[in-house]
Amino acid sequence: MKVPLRQLAPGQLCQVWIHSVESGENQLLLETDELLLEAPNWTLQGDALILNGAGVLWRLPVNHPQLHEIRVSGVPRLNNDHVLHPGGEHIFLSADNDWQLYRAPLRGGQAVQISGREGPPGLYHFLHGVSSDGGQLAFVGVEAEHSEGKLRFLSAEICTINSDGTNFRQITHGGVPSDGPEYSPDGQWIVFNTEAFSNNAQIARMRTDGSELTRLTFSQTVDWFPHMSPDGHTAVYLAYPPGTTGHPADEWIELMLVRDGQWQKATRAARLFGGQGTINVNSWSPDSSRFAYVAYPVKEKAT
Repeated sequence: MKVPLRQLAPGQLCQVWIHSVESGENQLLLETDELLLEAPNWTLQGDALILNGAGVLWRLPVNHPQLHEIRVSGVPRLNNDHVLHPGGEHIFLSADNDWQLYRAPLRGGQAVQISGREGPPGLYHFLHGVSSDGGQLAFVGVEAEHSEGKLRFLSAEICTINSDGTNFRQITHGGVPSDGPEYSPDGQWIVFNTEAFSNNAQIARMRTDGSELTRLTFSQTVDWFPHMSPDGHTAVYLAYPPGTTGHPADEWIELMLVRDGQWQKATRAARLFGGQGTINVNSWSPDSSRFAYVAYPVKEKAT
C-alpha cells in the first residue's frame, strides 16, 4: 500500500541546516519552497548530504548547495529511512510501498533487495542503523493492517538482519512501541527510543542481542531518534512537547545535544518547526564536528 508523498503546505518552506558543536551556530545551507526534503545523511568524505524527497534520493554538496538527483533503479518509491554503508560507496534504503530494504550504489544504479527472505511474512521494514563494519542492519519491524484505506500499526519491535538478508532477529519483545535503532560507534550497543519505561517515548540503549536494557533520558518531553557522533563523544536527539503521540510532522520541537554520555544533562542545540523528516537518520559529519537537520517553517508560524 502506498502512502501519500509528503508535500510542502502553502506558505511552507523546507530548510536544510548544519549545526556546529563547537560554536553552537546553526548555518542555513538550503531553502526551497518547491521540494520537501527529509532525513539527511552525511557522506564519508564530508563533502555532501544525502536526502530523500519526492520518493527519490538527492545529493546536496555542502560547499555548492545545489540539489542533484541520484538515479536508483530497481527499487520502489523511497521513504526517509536510509543509511550509508560505512565504506562510503553504497547506501541502504527503505521503500514505502513494498516496505522492504535495499542496497544501491551511492552514485546511482541498480538496487538489490535485501529483506524478505527471513522474518514474519508481511513485515514492514523501517531502516535506521548499520553496524560499523557494514555487516548488520538495525530496523523497526512493524506489523500493520489496512483498514478503510489507512495503515494501522499493530506492533513496532526492534530487529536486526545481516546486510545480505540473512539471520533475521527480533531483539525486543515488550509489545510497546520502539523506534530509531542505531548502533553505537563501538558496536556494543543499540540506542533507540522506546515507551518501555513510560507512556512517552524516551531514549534507551541495549546490547545488540537485546540484553541490558537501560533508560538514558528521564524527561517530560517525548524523545525520538538518538544519533551518536562517529567518535562516540556526542549525541543528538529530537524532543517533542509532552503528550505528543508518535513522531508527527509540523510541530515545534527541540534538538537536544548530549556530551560525553551525559544524557540527563542534554542542552538545546536548536528549536524549530519540524519533527518527521528532521533527523530520522544519522546526520553527523564524519569528523563529528557537525550534524545536519531539516526544518519546515510556515510563514505565520515562524516565530
